Amino acid sequence: MGASARLLRAVIMGAPGSGKGTVSSRITKHFALKHLSSGDLLRDNMLRGTEIGVLAKTFIDQGKLIPDDVMTRLALHELRNLTQYSWLLDGFPRTLPQAEALDRAYQIDTVINLNVPFEVIKQRLTARWIHPASGRVYNIEFNPPKAVGIDDLTGEPLIQRDDDKPETVVKRLKAYEVQTQPVLEYYQDTAREEHKQRNWEREKQASRQSRSPM
Repeated sequence: MGASARLLRAVIMGAPGSGKGTVSSRITKHFALKHLSSGDLLRDNMLRGTEIGVLAKTFIDQGKLIPDDVMTRLALHELRNLTQYSWLLDGFPRTLPQAEALDRAYQIDTVINLNVPFEVIKQRLTARWIHPASGRVYNIEFNPPKAVGIDDLTGEPLIQRDDDKPETVVKRLKAYEVQTQPVLEYYQDTAREEHKQRNWEREKQASRQSRSPM
């Protein structure tokens, strides 16, 4: 990337099961962006036993949400390694304090929101069954096993992850909506203010030009 090229700072948002991972991989490949997934980053730090990974794990083990300041430290620390690259943030920010902290550190150019109806997501996730030993994934809608509830290769029973059970999916989607709606509103308000500012600057420039002597 040339020194004069402008770096892009983008955020992608979407509920669990919205296809965010798939869309992110396509965007980053097509536009040559670095993809930073907060979930992947969290798992990597816990696996390596870093200070922040150990701290995050203590909250997860207690069934608690990881505090905003911990997630913010984790994300901003990693972003400091990407200062020379354009990037797409996936899974962060997820709360208003996280969004405000990110804004203080970087100017976000684009926010992509995958607005998939919750009923569609629920159908996607609850149709997913796995073979635990191999990790093979089936979907009863578009990739069903040959025999219902049975792995094609081994004949062993398939299971549905707790996360994919209907009651859990509904709970996760509601929690996501409550948590992230203020973030979406924050970015929408920011975009409106920036639009107003650009219009004001254009009008000011036009006014100066109209008063300039011919």
